[in-house]
Amino acid sequence: MGGASVVLPSDNLSLEEDVGKHLPDGWLLERNDHPIEEVRLTVDPSDNPSLPVLTIRTWLLGVTSCILLSFVNMFFAYRTNPLAIGSICAQIITLPIGRFLANTLPKKDIKVPFFNWSFSLNPGPFSMKEHCLITIFAGAGVGGIYAIHIVTIVKAFYHRDIHPMTCFLLAQTTQLLGYGWAGIYKKYLVESPYMWWPSNLVQVSLFKAIHQKEKRKKGGLTKFQFFLLVFISSFAYYAIPGFIFPTLSCISVLCLIFKKSVTVHQVGSGLKGLGVGSFGLDWSVVASFLGSPLATPATAIFNIMISFILAIYVILPIGYWTNTYNAKRFPIMSSHVFDYTGRSYNTSRIINERTFTLNVQEQDNYSKINLSIMFILTYGLGFASLTASIMHVALHHGKDIWTMWRNSKEYAKEKVEDVHTRLMRNYVSVPEWWFYLLLAIVIPLSIYTCIGFDKQLQLPWWGVLLACAMALFFTLPIGVIVATTNQGPALNVITEYIIGLMLPGKPLANVTFKTYGTISMAQALSLLSDLNLGHYMKIPPKSMFITQLTGTIIASTVYFATAWMLLENVKNICDPKNLPPDSPWTCPGDDVFYNASIIWGLVGPKRMFGKLGNYSALNLFFLIGFLLPIPFWFLSKAFPNNKVLKYIHIPLIISGAGAIPPAHTVNYIMWGIVGIFFNHYIYKSYKKWWAKHTYVMSAALDAGVAFMGVLLFVALQAHGIGGIEWWGGVAGDYCELASCPTAPGVRAPGCPVHQ
Repeated sequence: MGGASVVLPSDNLSLEEDVGKHLPDGWLLERNDHPIEEVRLTVDPSDNPSLPVLTIRTWLLGVTSCILLSFVNMFFAYRTNPLAIGSICAQIITLPIGRFLANTLPKKDIKVPFFNWSFSLNPGPFSMKEHCLITIFAGAGVGGIYAIHIVTIVKAFYHRDIHPMTCFLLAQTTQLLGYGWAGIYKKYLVESPYMWWPSNLVQVSLFKAIHQKEKRKKGGLTKFQFFLLVFISSFAYYAIPGFIFPTLSCISVLCLIFKKSVTVHQVGSGLKGLGVGSFGLDWSVVASFLGSPLATPATAIFNIMISFILAIYVILPIGYWTNTYNAKRFPIMSSHVFDYTGRSYNTSRIINERTFTLNVQEQDNYSKINLSIMFILTYGLGFASLTASIMHVALHHGKDIWTMWRNSKEYAKEKVEDVHTRLMRNYVSVPEWWFYLLLAIVIPLSIYTCIGFDKQLQLPWWGVLLACAMALFFTLPIGVIVATTNQGPALNVITEYIIGLMLPGKPLANVTFKTYGTISMAQALSLLSDLNLGHYMKIPPKSMFITQLTGTIIASTVYFATAWMLLENVKNICDPKNLPPDSPWTCPGDDVFYNASIIWGLVGPKRMFGKLGNYSALNLFFLIGFLLPIPFWFLSKAFPNNKVLKYIHIPLIISGAGAIPPAHTVNYIMWGIVGIFFNHYIYKSYKKWWAKHTYVMSAALDAGVAFMGVLLFVALQAHGIGGIEWWGGVAGDYCELASCPTAPGVRAPGCPVHQ
């Protein structure tokens, strides 16, 4: 009975009618009363508590996947063209392996000496729950370890020694810290049915498609057949934009027509400009920076695209062509820093090598740091989005959160318990003391990491506690946004700002504080998201917690070991000036992280956003973000039946365009078009088709691109074999002049002189 298969109807709405035909003994079925329609259409209101979960197959395939993905992703992260391999690859590959093990392993119980415990080598058919836990294991090795950036910039950019145990503990503690307070918010962000985590529905759809048996209707396809069709198509097609015809990734029509106009290139470039008339025929362009639009609710897509239109087509042009902050002296869109002449900023001039701090006198003699108008706007939106998130959650969800806090679990049982919460009663919840014990271990270990080993990280003990306090405070409001919209702001800007004010001139203190603050919140949300996935998949919460915790420890260890090996053995790694011309070890992501340590840590916000800098006015964005949700909340109360006011989401409207840079306008344009077409038009007009195919299609498109990307890299690019030499083999949008300044007298390489 442990491996009993079940044939579920393709339409969830008729599941209850077919219970007698399709649900064998051991399965539980409840009335599907979940308040979110997308969840009702995707997640089955049934469970089989007897299915195997944390088996020897789970451990074997999960740990192996975690180790391999951690090594490969860290190895590729240092290369000029970094390649991130997602957990979906492991999800697909481990399915036939799991079934092979289920058919070949002996059905034998293994007794563990001294513990009075035994386990079965083969508990039956490979179950969907086992597969889900294997994917959680693999996912721990996918996201990267943010703290490795610190290790890299110390050794490869600042050329200083750092104790390997400092690096190892830094990788472990920053990844584990947030898991401690995930337990505090589990009641609000997992058990509440209104916190539905849209991205998890893609995973649920894929698991259902590849595991459940489904009768194919005449002239139609099962979910798994549909997945295979889209996967093969995506896999085959990506060879075109990925190698044969890379120009398809971004075609900027205006640049092809007007080849010598700087202004037209700035307006038309999809990579370095406003993107008017640009488009891309490449799924990686659609989903690379904002995630799959198919997994994002239509209301969130509309809010984000409103943000994009206002920022890129209203505020940005006004700021640039009125020459605000001397904007015409610099490219219209750039994440680099410049001196007052418009040239790239020479940061080596302002570093005191002996004390590893800012040389104030030298900077005063040289130049203040200048930013492009888009980078200025990005920072302003980042400031505003944080305060807007707090106010939005307080106004729209504060009453519910307070009521749940006051009445605790009794309220949940009596008022807001849905079908999935009732089914999860069959499993023991994770004890809260597990989370508190984790905090009691990791917080002191984090402090020791910073103040031990000769204080190499420059961050005092109170800095660690302040970072914890900030992450703890922001986890709930940002978690509410992520759990309902699939989007949410990060804490990197505010953490950099605060510690930059408190500890100016200390670049490592700044990036260490940022890492503890930002990543601990991100990890808390990651665990909460996985617990929600387990909620939908009916996996025992303890198994989910153990899997995530173990996978994180393994991944952190492998990431550290791989990075340390490369940093110690690759000569001149991350230094393009001293590397051979064809060397791939240029570390583009770490270069950005290094520049951030200069801007926020070495120079500091006082000399950037204070009276000593050029951008003190940006501090008003904190106040704007805090106040802006208030009038819209009053309007929604005054006109409760107004559909437009109901779906306005101020934090998303403020932060929606904040991914530029590094995202490009063509990414937003294609993401919005695809998302609105499927999650608005198709959802409204063909709801049954949408319910059956959309999330499965999203997973198949991602998987096809990922597998072909790996194949192209391993078979061709890793051996120095580039694309085909023809006009369509150029990666770019033929808008070379888009990065040119337009101020009179300013000259940049390859740009015309403007008189």
